[in-house]
Amino acid sequence: MTLGNLFWLFLAGFAAWYWWRAKAITDFVLQAARNYCKKMDVMLLDDAVYLRGLWFKRDDNGRIRVWRRFLFDFTSTGEERYNGRIIMLGQHIVHMELEPHRFGPDL
Repeated sequence: MTLGNLFWLFLAGFAAWYWWRAKAITDFVLQAARNYCKKMDVMLLDDAVYLRGLWFKRDDNGRIRVWRRFLFDFTSTGEERYNGRIIMLGQHIVHMELEPHRFGPDL
């Protein structure tokens, strides 16, 4: 086995690991968005979250962690679409918020 083959094998293994890890994080954030929308009495739309930012930042202990920003869509009236945001630092959700929205007729 040559060094070139080892490089490509490592690269393929890393890509598979990254995809598997990103999928697990996205599933975790999606469940958190579902729970937050239920708690806030709004409806999550499309049953999906979208990664919209990826960076490196320090946590409270000074360690460098991956910072991720996810967006999702929700509705409070059933007619209008609004954005929600979830911020993760490392493996922890540090912030969740809904954009200002109208309340539905039965709220």
